[in-house]
Amino acid sequence: MTTEDLIRALASDRPGRLPPLNLGFAAAVAIGVVAAFVLFMGLLGPRPDIATAVRDPRFVLKFAVTLALAAGAAGLALRIARPGAPAGPWRFAVFVGPVLLGLGLVYELASAPGAEWGSRLVGRNALLCLASIPLFAAPVLAAAFAALRRGAPTRPALAGAVAGLLAGGFGAALYAAHCTDDSPLFVATWYGLAIAAVTLAGAALGPRLLRW
Repeated sequence: MTTEDLIRALASDRPGRLPPLNLGFAAAVAIGVVAAFVLFMGLLGPRPDIATAVRDPRFVLKFAVTLALAAGAAGLALRIARPGAPAGPWRFAVFVGPVLLGLGLVYELASAPGAEWGSRLVGRNALLCLASIPLFAAPVLAAAFAALRRGAPTRPALAGAVAGLLAGGFGAALYAAHCTDDSPLFVATWYGLAIAAVTLAGAALGPRLLRW
């Protein structure tokens, strides 16, 4: 049997075998998120003024961006895990978060004095952000890889990158609850760099851990 024949056979497998992958993936990611949350609470915890921070649209935007990114990556990862399955609209879903952030950036640049742009971009917790997001993403990434191994991704590097995007989104959402830097300029720069690092790590690990 050639590789192409095997891919077609897996793609045409009976639908009854597909839901367990969905459920297994969701369960594994949920376990990873719980582990990351425990780690977050043990190391950082939410910011002291979170009860009032939720009234700031910029604070809420951080969760809208990161969770939208994680949700879009989760849907895309499940499609990639099935050989021959079309990505469909999930290939565009991963851009919802960045688009929301882009809108926030436009508003920030239009409303904030130019003299404040630099300080808002640098913020006060850049190094903590760069260290924390990959740390909180690690349990989710491990769980996503464990679940994806039940599938048969034909592009393991891409599958690993999408898993990294998923994990980075959840890790960033957790860190956002602690972070007092709410400017979209800060989020785009430092959250973006941290999530990119997790995505690259996933892409590097994919060929080693997701090959079949």
